[in-house]
Amino acid sequence: MSKKDIFGDEIESKKSFEDFESMFAQSEQSLKTRVSVGDKIKGEILSIGKEESFVSTGTPVDGMLFTRDLLDENKEVKYHVGDMIDVVVVAIKGGEVRLAMKGSKSAATDDLEDAYDMELPVQGTVTEVVNGGLRVTIQGQKAFCPISQIDSRFVSDASEYVGRKFDFLITQFDKRNIVVSRRKLLDLEKAENEGAFMQKRQVGDILEGRITRLEKFGAFVELESGVEGLVHLSELTWSRVHSPQEVVSPGQMVTVKLLKIEEIDGKLKISLSMKQADGDGNPWNSVPAKFPVGTVVNGKVEKKETYGLFVNIAPGITGLLPKSKWRDHVDGAQFENKKRGDDITVQVDEIKFEDKKISLGVPGSGEDHSWRSHQPASGSGFGSLGDALKGLNIKPKK
Repeated sequence: MSKKDIFGDEIESKKSFEDFESMFAQSEQSLKTRVSVGDKIKGEILSIGKEESFVSTGTPVDGMLFTRDLLDENKEVKYHVGDMIDVVVVAIKGGEVRLAMKGSKSAATDDLEDAYDMELPVQGTVTEVVNGGLRVTIQGQKAFCPISQIDSRFVSDASEYVGRKFDFLITQFDKRNIVVSRRKLLDLEKAENEGAFMQKRQVGDILEGRITRLEKFGAFVELESGVEGLVHLSELTWSRVHSPQEVVSPGQMVTVKLLKIEEIDGKLKISLSMKQADGDGNPWNSVPAKFPVGTVVNGKVEKKETYGLFVNIAPGITGLLPKSKWRDHVDGAQFENKKRGDDITVQVDEIKFEDKKISLGVPGSGEDHSWRSHQPASGSGFGSLGDALKGLNIKPKK
């Protein structure tokens, strides 16, 4: 045999060994080294015992299956060693992998017990309203959800949840009694979402949101899933309004400005403003030019108080006509009889721009200060007074 043949055989042998090593490594890499609860596996029955049977899991650890899961309706084993069956990993304890036949009641029960132990969410369907709460079906098992735990808000009509699917946390578990809570899960999700919101948002941000509900003091806006803020009644619009319904409605998309984020008693409070979301929308910016002192303007009575009338003279601009301004006026009675919504003519007497306040008066009743700008005639310090006296045509006494 030539050296060429000898070296050729060695090279070929080495190449074959390297190919085998590569294939073995790939095979070893693709082999699962562990399983997790909930994994669905097609495994081979390795042994069948009186109480327990073992099934391959595709990992170095075989799984234990109760033999009762292999029985038919006549309580006889309907499988043989070597058969392939569909199983579910229901528990992993102390290195032991416990299995159950896919779709069996024991699989569902063990799944739920592990979900309870590890506080994992499970999906369920609300089937009916019962005394004190709702009946929920979870993996074929019946569970009870107290009405206070079906949502994070107060629920007056539980029937709206019937037929709907939700995720729940199991708060109490035994073979005959399963209690679940959706609210607990929603609270956990809310806390997580609020934490993320605080990290990426800051005061002054302009955001988009959806009106979720209205209260007499304002409107709640959902900014992100589980994150709500409040637009106070005074922050809905520059105009004075008496209820949120005058401005917005549930489901409406709005643009808001983030005014404040604070944590009170462990709860996140988010204050928002709709009227400040538009930086150029403040009507007060045009007040000095549009309503200088002395301007007579037509408005509407917005509110009547014992001390005077609040009069709206433009969208978002309201001034006060004090009662002292008309009480002794010749036409005071007409002002006294004014009520909300009535038209009224007023005069701008004073503007406190920084305080966003306007004091109004009765047209023509303001004090005449024109003398302050009058200049005396040249050559006489009393020229103007003398001219005025001449005009009076006063005759001296005899």
